[in-house]
Amino acid sequence: MNTAEAQINKAKHSLHSALENNNVEACLDILENLSKIKVTSELLKKTDIGKLIGKLRTHKDNKLSIKAKVVVKKWKDDVVVHQSTSNTKKSSPFIQSNLNTTHTFSQTSSPPRTSVNETMVARTVKTDEVTYKSTGNIPRNKTIELMYAAIGLNSGADSELLLKRALAIEARLFSQYGSVSEDYKAKVRILANNLKSKINPGLRESVVSGELAVEKLCKMSVEEMASEEAQARDRKLAEEALFKARGATSAQAETDMFKCGKCQGRKCTYFQMQTRSADEPMTTFVTCVNCGNHWKFC
Repeated sequence: MNTAEAQINKAKHSLHSALENNNVEACLDILENLSKIKVTSELLKKTDIGKLIGKLRTHKDNKLSIKAKVVVKKWKDDVVVHQSTSNTKKSSPFIQSNLNTTHTFSQTSSPPRTSVNETMVARTVKTDEVTYKSTGNIPRNKTIELMYAAIGLNSGADSELLLKRALAIEARLFSQYGSVSEDYKAKVRILANNLKSKINPGLRESVVSGELAVEKLCKMSVEEMASEEAQARDRKLAEEALFKARGATSAQAETDMFKCGKCQGRKCTYFQMQTRSADEPMTTFVTCVNCGNHWKFC
């Protein structure tokens, strides 16, 4: 038995015990350790761990269900990358049966970027237990919640940041159209569809970070939203390199000001850097110490 297989089987046994004792914190720790293991479809099939983690995605504890979804997504990414590097075009049947997903991997040799986003971690005002001041208008409130869910899809950002952006989008749209008119509703639908798009994650990421101003977003055409993805991809690559380069440096400060959108932990490190023009705010880069998730905002 290889080391990874032994680690997974040990974690599986510990997870069963933690669940029997209703020890959520222990479960979170075990899932965190499991997320650090790079897996293949063969390894997951041997250990049969996927069924157990898959069930946890609907656990009544919000933190546990979110963490389980994060692990599932990470493992799907691992499998896709492994299949891609092995020039394997055949999708793995294990993923559907053991993780109970509703999607299958791409059966082409296309880059993993699109495939890994097929399993998305959904976040809503309700699941994140977010409250906000009502506008006094039900359709407007629904728009706020719809925008929150759209930009929160698969995001690891703080719920407060997501709410701030959702409120700003709705306020801008209402100001732009003057009422909850048919034009307002049509624009809401266009924004929601594009922000939730699995093939255009860069759009919502740039909105959450603040790199794409809400004012500009609300005026963009569908074509302009699509072109934003290409620019966001380039920024994403540069940012990943930056996070890795700064990851172990002492220049980062530790804080509990931020809450991780994935594990809900508050132990984070952060650093700031001027990434745009000198007259614009600095960009804050945040990394969760607990799960390694990172995000940024301006």
